[in-house]
Amino acid sequence: MSIKLFSLLQSSPLMVSSHIIKKNVFPLSMVKSVPLNIPIDLDHITSLLQKSLMKKADSVLEPIDGYVMQQEQKEHILTVKEHVQYIDSCIHKLDAIIDNFVESFESQISLLCSLPCVNHASTITIISEIGTDMSPVNNVKCICCCAALTPGNNKSAGKKRSVRITRAGVYLKPALFHVTHTAVKDLEQPYYKIKYERIMKRCEKKFAINAIARMILTAINFMYKNDEVFNPSDLYKFDMSIDLKDKQEDRTIKQATKPLLSKGITQLTSYPFLY
Repeated sequence: MSIKLFSLLQSSPLMVSSHIIKKNVFPLSMVKSVPLNIPIDLDHITSLLQKSLMKKADSVLEPIDGYVMQQEQKEHILTVKEHVQYIDSCIHKLDAIIDNFVESFESQISLLCSLPCVNHASTITIISEIGTDMSPVNNVKCICCCAALTPGNNKSAGKKRSVRITRAGVYLKPALFHVTHTAVKDLEQPYYKIKYERIMKRCEKKFAINAIARMILTAINFMYKNDEVFNPSDLYKFDMSIDLKDKQEDRTIKQATKPLLSKGITQLTSYPFLY
């Protein structure tokens, strides 16, 4: 039963499989008092299936129907449940310790949360790695290099070898990449989304993600140095009214076609505003 059910549920949502085991195979809270021949509610199992599993309802019910769980299996699952509860309690205790520790950094955390798609948890991870005092950082390139967001420099005897992005710690770079992947999909604050789409036109996706992550780290450096919220100098180009965007587009097209008009090419009837 377990092998057949696992092969069906291994790619399904965890909530579905846990509900099937917890609510239907047997109630975990009554593991020692429930008889071995506990009935299984197949209709309830069918109601828990989602998405692609709806088409496999018969295959899911086949290994469960008529199955009788032994006492040893119940004890084993109860032990696993107690272990999961212990891990959850440790996580809650650790979260309480972290929340108590970062109370003195609330102003710096709120400052960093002004960045697009940067939440409280990501801010704590970034501050724990680079701190809030940027005075020792003479150049923003140094902090980008420490975060492994710059190409490598591997030269010897005049020969240039691989310049791939170097590796870094297991906390700062993944946190920056997590923020970056969220920022490039944000529709409410499309500042980094537009920059990402522009970079994607001339390079691969992974290089564009790395470039946006470096932009975010550079912005964090200057935000802490100047003690100001996120307000880039080119923000007006991305947050403008529709009329202003139309005027900007007309001006760009006019500047792009000016060399053609100077050469005597005047068959541009689609853009009458050029004449």
